[in-house]
Amino acid sequence: MTRPVTCRRIYEDPSEQDGKRVLVDRLWPRGMSKDRADLDEWLKDIAPSTDLRHWYHHDPERFDGFRARYIDELRDPEHEEAVRYLRDLAAHAKVTLLTATKDVDRSEAAVLAKWLNEPEG
Repeated sequence: MTRPVTCRRIYEDPSEQDGKRVLVDRLWPRGMSKDRADLDEWLKDIAPSTDLRHWYHHDPERFDGFRARYIDELRDPEHEEAVRYLRDLAAHAKVTLLTATKDVDRSEAAVLAKWLNEPEG
């Protein structure tokens, strides 16, 4: 059985409740050292495409469109291996997706967590 996948900002202190800490941003977070990040994984390949990131630009009015486009990208063959890996990880451990985005609820981490937590995701 898959455990619920959660998300939070990478700049928050690590917690024992995080389980496996997985960064899902394509770019490394500014000002964050690798030691302080305390990551188990950095899955750049599951992040939204550069074109989609630039289009979205964290504009709250574009979030619904971003979510739909990102889910379409996740279903593309180029994301297949990363999605399968993340699903397998979540099936065996608690997973927290990490992002540098200030608005976690409107981030790729939130979209990905919700999508992975849905039965047919």
